[in-house]
Amino acid sequence: MNMRKFWPLLMAGSVGAMGLSSASAESFQLLVGSYTAGTSQGIYRMQFDSATGQIDAKPLQVIKSENPSWLTFSKDQRQLFVVNENGPGQRDPVGKVSSYAIDPKTHALSLINQVQSLGNEPTHSSLSGDASHLFVSNYSVLEDPGGTLAVLPVGSDGKLSPVVQMSAHPASRVNPERQASNHVHSTISSPDGRYVFSNDLGADKVFIYQFDPKANPELPLTPAKTAAVALPAGSGPRHLLFSADGKHAWLTMEMSAQVAVFDYHDGVLTQTQMVDLAAGQPTSDKAAAALHASADGKFLYVSNRGTANQLLVFAIDPASGQLKELQRRSVEGDHPREFSLDPSGRFLLIANQKSNQIVVVERDSKTGLLGKTVQKLAMDAPSDLKFFLRQ
Repeated sequence: MNMRKFWPLLMAGSVGAMGLSSASAESFQLLVGSYTAGTSQGIYRMQFDSATGQIDAKPLQVIKSENPSWLTFSKDQRQLFVVNENGPGQRDPVGKVSSYAIDPKTHALSLINQVQSLGNEPTHSSLSGDASHLFVSNYSVLEDPGGTLAVLPVGSDGKLSPVVQMSAHPASRVNPERQASNHVHSTISSPDGRYVFSNDLGADKVFIYQFDPKANPELPLTPAKTAAVALPAGSGPRHLLFSADGKHAWLTMEMSAQVAVFDYHDGVLTQTQMVDLAAGQPTSDKAAAALHASADGKFLYVSNRGTANQLLVFAIDPASGQLKELQRRSVEGDHPREFSLDPSGRFLLIANQKSNQIVVVERDSKTGLLGKTVQKLAMDAPSDLKFFLRQ
């Protein structure tokens, strides 16, 4: 539905590798975000069987919402924050953010409130380390007004307050079609919560801020001493993920289909490796998207869309964070926008947005390799997958 080619938090998106046997497998609930230009109604709460890898086709709950493309849990999973990726030409042209309360027993969702994101096509959100603020990335497909990072205070009850701070930077203009203006694609906090990293596809940079809401509640972000990391011209940075120990980070570059590897210390990212997902392949094969690590920190999974439509599996060097390719596997669909490892670590679920399916494949927890497909579930324009970590 979008004119463009398009981290869950590490807790929500990179779980797995626990190696549960079938005998000890459990049933978990799954939230599916989607685009609603077609038949989808919004957010779907589903049941997932971690013994068989099957999603029950009958939803437990359907939450009507316009373009709830990205889902962010609070740390205790008592609240859910959703970006409504609205913009010009859509049924609702106003970008918004919604907050939901989650019943601790049933996981049922109920709306707390909704506010404007003050930008077009908000595509990603994340909570600050202290859960006091939500960072929303307004991508903005059109050149005018361009993308912005919006900061929203969050109450202890999950209620969102209006935007208190916005940030934007000049575009690189390397690609005249896709980088004529800045396009903020995602924003996440450092593991210690002191810094915030905003990935701008249009600027070919990761912008770095210090986060100190106590010093200035109305302007909690200020440029860090090292205020930005420059990436290759025309690469289009998309999603950043920190290692569990906080010493390394990985970044997908959407337009060049690459993954940059960094050492990390005190607000500074130092690049140590650049990995090509589609080296020597045509531009149509280059559309890197999601990345998630296994819970044991041994493997990194990355999706590449375009005409490639693959998931790549990498071994992670525990000392350096550098990557070694192990496998390339077809997603058996089109446009794998997001994916998630189930809490048992035995399956990986892929949201194939343009082929309208969620594909479930087996995963070997010891080798990290992906196996056979166990389910293809029809779902209109799925965009995000988040598991409840407790039943």
